[in-house]
Amino acid sequence: MITERGRQGGQIRMWTEGVPVEPHAREQIHNIAGLPFIYRHVAVMPDVHLGKGATVGTVLPTQGAIVPAAVGVDIGCGMAAVRTNIEAGRLPDELKAIRLRMEELIPVGAASHRTVPRHAERRWYGKLKTRFERIQEKHPALQVKSSPAEQIGTLGAGNHFEELCLDEEGMLWIMLHSGSRNIGNRIGTHFIALAKREMEKQSIHLPDRDLAFLTEHTALFNDYVEAVGWAQDYARANRDAMLEAIARLLQEFFPDLELTAEAVNCHHNYVEKETHFGASIWVTRKGAVRAREGDLGIIPGSMGARSFIVRGKGNPESFCSCSHGAGRVMSRTEAKRSFTLEDHRLATDGVECRKDEGVIDETPRAYKDIDAVMAAQADLIEVVHTLKQVLCVKG
Repeated sequence: MITERGRQGGQIRMWTEGVPVEPHAREQIHNIAGLPFIYRHVAVMPDVHLGKGATVGTVLPTQGAIVPAAVGVDIGCGMAAVRTNIEAGRLPDELKAIRLRMEELIPVGAASHRTVPRHAERRWYGKLKTRFERIQEKHPALQVKSSPAEQIGTLGAGNHFEELCLDEEGMLWIMLHSGSRNIGNRIGTHFIALAKREMEKQSIHLPDRDLAFLTEHTALFNDYVEAVGWAQDYARANRDAMLEAIARLLQEFFPDLELTAEAVNCHHNYVEKETHFGASIWVTRKGAVRAREGDLGIIPGSMGARSFIVRGKGNPESFCSCSHGAGRVMSRTEAKRSFTLEDHRLATDGVECRKDEGVIDETPRAYKDIDAVMAAQADLIEVVHTLKQVLCVKG
């Protein structure tokens, strides 16, 4: 762990030994650490990179305020994984048929379900619908033309993915990465704008306008906590629905497929009230996973690298957190400019996935070395399973 003092006197703890940190990201970290409501110190994970307002791969512990842009617009984005009873030797030599079936069953990119499937409808009418209607009553700007039920069980775009992986024992896993889709984006964007407006009203000047915050015990703060909590639950329901859909799909190929009890579902873009160092505080994990002692989490590599199921060690200095992945080492634009289609094909050799120009921005070399990232946080987590992708569907 590396300790630094920010320019405004704020304390920073960084798990970045042996991992590059870009200068603009470091600037952002110092801006965050200087906020007056940061509790003790900012914790920086080894996958840290430049984000909007706050760096991705950062834990913000706060008292009396929340920064909506630090939570971001993909509220509740996270990972899910489950082990199956299918052994590697049973997989067909060609996995393209399974990948195409996955792309057909689970809408990718900005797409929604044309008709809401039963497993999505069941989750929507469980608890999500009535809670969302209460939020809309307070904030009519969140009225939407189509029901968020249409995006439960859909992948989204960018770095979201579905994968089939093999563990160290040759057992097949389902793993996926998705969040709260368009409605989470709407909620995040709405409250970020309101927070900025509050700063203007109060003549509060910040080093970055995206660090605009909402103050605890105000109506707007309470509305945000209600809305962000709902979006986090929606994101969890989305991942649950996707797992269910993929498992049913795999039963078409493996009728005896069973899911083991070893399942993980964790957010890595979210805010929660937690107790640390004896104080009740708000913990915003922007690209970080909760890693209390015994907590299971998921740290994915890139499309051609290894991924890890991990168990938290409960390190108090990290506010019981760990990284959420490898972390980008370059922007999407730079990746498209730096790598050729042949580079991507070589980097994803042995993985059934798209190998076209539309996914070059997600090519493995656009990300940090996952092994270096894991080594830098050895005091935060221990590896339970090591997974290697054999099939990947990108958003």
